[in-house]
Amino acid sequence: MKKTEYDFKYEYSAPTAEERKEIESIRRSYLPENNNNSLSYLRKLDNKVKSYPTIISLVLGIVSLLIFGLGLTMILEWQMVGLGVFVGLIGLITMFFVYPIFLKVNSFLKNKYSDKILKISEELLNDENK
Repeated sequence: MKKTEYDFKYEYSAPTAEERKEIESIRRSYLPENNNNSLSYLRKLDNKVKSYPTIISLVLGIVSLLIFGLGLTMILEWQMVGLGVFVGLIGLITMFFVYPIFLKVNSFLKNKYSDKILKISEELLNDENK
């Protein structure tokens, strides 16, 4: 068979049922917030309020522990007692303030998002009662 300039090949494949479900779930995550997504939005806000203070305190605690360890290393291995005590105290004092910082950030975020969370949860509870 001789090929002409008008010959072409066309293939079509429809997504399977599982692929359609995955495509629809991805699509739903990009749609504007509505009542169906209110619960997921409520979960996101709650997760933000709970996870940010934990992440901040973990990072601050690990960094302060490393600074404290550096101070101990300076004293024990490098015989730099004066500077080692100073660096170790900076790490120790920073560790002392990690939990109060966690409480402050947690309180700040609860105050910031409490109105939104209460409003959305009230709407969801009222929709459920209807």
